[in-house]
Amino acid sequence: MIAALIVLLTVLSYAIAWVLAVPILVPFLNTAVSFPFMIDALRQGRIRVAIARMLVWAATLGVCAMLLSYARPQETGELFLHGAAYRVEMFTWVMTGQGAESRPSQFIPLHARDTAIFAGLAIGTAGALAMPMGAALMNYMGHYVGTLALHSARPALTMVLGWHPWSVIRIVSFVAIGTILALPLLARLLSFPVDWREPRRLLLWAGGGLIADVILKSLLAPFWQRLLLHTVGW
Repeated sequence: MIAALIVLLTVLSYAIAWVLAVPILVPFLNTAVSFPFMIDALRQGRIRVAIARMLVWAATLGVCAMLLSYARPQETGELFLHGAAYRVEMFTWVMTGQGAESRPSQFIPLHARDTAIFAGLAIGTAGALAMPMGAALMNYMGHYVGTLALHSARPALTMVLGWHPWSVIRIVSFVAIGTILALPLLARLLSFPVDWREPRRLLLWAGGGLIADVILKSLLAPFWQRLLLHTVGW
């Protein structure tokens, strides 16, 4: 029931964002509809439930951003922060194999930077600014996948393959990290106890996911680029 409500409210957040047409507001609107459900689960000590709820939210963000971009690419390119620039970057990579996606020396520092900023925001704001950052990332990734599918000879398959496996692992890891690192400040502000044994274990798993992300991306990116190029039919 809660999962369905999160999906519904997240979809509604895009409808409101579409009407307002203010790019900086989009990730905050996306976050506002889901954040209370995360807090509710954390207050009850249900860490895994909180993470699961935010994973439902992240999946809904990805699907909505992708489908909107498939249907209205020009508008979403303007509405989603960094959407147009990321699309150009990734289209170049798909067409030529050139770009940060296939170069560990380039993408590892970028991943480290994003992780540090995201973790810092999660700790310092109880997730209130980390989750909008995550929403912005999901929106421009969804924009890339949706517009790639629009130009593809096999749009449905492209919508699946466009979510690179390492990216999916990174998304799951970020959701877990953002949820867990929101706990210290939330517990202090709302005065609820925390048993740190489970959060620590889950945080280790999330850290392992970020390592797996780098390894898989380093190994699979060239193959995945050729797979996407064949699928799209360029």
